[in-house]
Amino acid sequence: MSLPGRCFLSLATAGFLCLPAAIAHKKVAPSSSTHRARAIQALNRLTFGPRPGDVEHVLAIGVDKWIEQQLHPESIDDHALDARLAQFRTLRMSTEELAENFPPPTLIRRVADGKQGLPHNKEERAIYETQLVKYREKKEKNAAPDESPMPATSEAAEKLPGMLKLGPDMRMDALLSMSPEDRSDLLATLKGNARKEFLDGMSPEQRESVLAMYNPQQVVTQELMQAKLVRATYSERQLQEIMTDFWLNHFNVFIGKGADHLELTSYERDVIRPHSLGKFEDLLLATAKSPAMLFYLDNWLSIGPKSDFALGIRRTPRGFVRHVPPRIQAKKQQSGLNENYGRELMELQTLGVNGGYTQVDVTEVAKVFTGWTIREPRQGGGYFFDERRHEPGTKIVLGHKIRENGEEEGRAVLHILAHNPATAKFICNKLAMRFVSDNPPPSLVDGMSKTFLTKDGDIREVLRTMLESQEFWQPAAYRAKIKTPLEFVVSSLRATEAQVNDARPLVRELQSLGMPLYGAQPPTGYSMKAETWVSSAALLGRMNFAVRFASGRVRGVDTPSPSLAKVDSFEPKQILTSLENSLLEGDVSKQTHDTVSARLNDPVISQRRLDDPARTPDVSMIEGLLLGSPEFQRR
Repeated sequence: MSLPGRCFLSLATAGFLCLPAAIAHKKVAPSSSTHRARAIQALNRLTFGPRPGDVEHVLAIGVDKWIEQQLHPESIDDHALDARLAQFRTLRMSTEELAENFPPPTLIRRVADGKQGLPHNKEERAIYETQLVKYREKKEKNAAPDESPMPATSEAAEKLPGMLKLGPDMRMDALLSMSPEDRSDLLATLKGNARKEFLDGMSPEQRESVLAMYNPQQVVTQELMQAKLVRATYSERQLQEIMTDFWLNHFNVFIGKGADHLELTSYERDVIRPHSLGKFEDLLLATAKSPAMLFYLDNWLSIGPKSDFALGIRRTPRGFVRHVPPRIQAKKQQSGLNENYGRELMELQTLGVNGGYTQVDVTEVAKVFTGWTIREPRQGGGYFFDERRHEPGTKIVLGHKIRENGEEEGRAVLHILAHNPATAKFICNKLAMRFVSDNPPPSLVDGMSKTFLTKDGDIREVLRTMLESQEFWQPAAYRAKIKTPLEFVVSSLRATEAQVNDARPLVRELQSLGMPLYGAQPPTGYSMKAETWVSSAALLGRMNFAVRFASGRVRGVDTPSPSLAKVDSFEPKQILTSLENSLLEGDVSKQTHDTVSARLNDPVISQRRLDDPARTPDVSMIEGLLLGSPEFQRR
């Protein structure tokens, strides 16, 4: 049952939704023993939210032992997650394989121009053929823009009812046996429930192929986004997922920039996750050489002004020959030294805004990284160092002389940056901001920074220092952080033990809540501070989601009814108490308790009827109100 608009208005009037300051600053003191409060604090900060029974599990094995397990994710069995991820075939593909199997427009143009043949695999061939039909139709439309597009043929539409009666395999065979034109026409008729019915019962590979005929690139991005939600919700290696998310945001790459929609799968899998708890310098080098980062910040286009490429010089083992073809002259006019990566490397990834570098340093670092480029990025090509694009000569970076040494110059600069005290402070402050508070205590940041410098940037050791500090466990830090939309949605899934059958609707929910996955366009990524996410409109959006989610109206998600095993009767107040303990460990303010209690008299929630004195309360409604409460917004 939906929550009527009048309930929203009354809740807002009561101050439940429209008091951003109260949500941002009001803290709930631990209501239970110190040991239990420590377990709750650990779960709130090192996971995407506790599940029913997690507090008891952590208490049983000990908070410190549980933390040590999370610091060593390789020791935790996560096979159940692997089974859930098996449906996403793209997660296991290289970037080159993604480009081949889910061709971008550049590849389709190559096939259309006869520069590349069609694949032999029938499913892959069907994807290419369907995209070729769309490409030619678009080309014809551009050539004659006044002509209306031809509607789908009646013959294709007439075939659909018969195909829907077939089994999944026969349905797929029938689709593949069509001509490319008929297949394109048929797919144009598949919308809404018809598409869902057509895909029903198909294997993940078959569904993937059909969806790729619509939009190959969207299959790659959708599977990546769905997998992120599935990992965050179900992985037992929660701290690794938290740190993977943290570094993806720190070393942000926008999925909407050209070839990066293909590159991000490998970026997360091969660059970020393996280094999420390792040495910072290793992570920094991996991101610097990543095609995703090189493309996002345009370093792959950067050319040294005095490089052989810019001067049109082609060297041979016996000397050099000057040759300046027209195509190189054209490129010289369009490309040159690009400072984007050099600037963001120091400002956002290492030293910080006040890290002591100058514009001269930015230019020198940009020269150092000329030649760090990508081979055919729009076709899934990988990193390589192009000596011809590299700026020759000695560079001076932060007072350090970087002698001419090709690709090794970049490694030298990354080493200097990774071991700079400003980098240690900047990274540790950001980690403390994520795990402790929006304004972390300087003493904590100083202690973490010291570990960073003495332990060679070992991220695991820095986190251990933080977790052993008094500042992490002090009462002021308890539920002091506001959840981002991602944390809010995933913590709701975990708190209710929801079953995610299709994560795509949840991906759309995050878009509407203002945090599209991999969708931060600026290099800064998404903010971790409360001020970004706390507003009346944002909190109303969260309440809307919470109520719809609890009542089972978010598609693709099965939300189990709250367990009432410990409730002796169906009295709404007893149910409320039970849910407060289940979802919030009893940490509920008087304002929230009184606000929800006042709603229990509403017939919509109590299900009171004049002809039925017995009341069966709408438990999901109460659960939704608590999920949307200020307390659940904090971690």
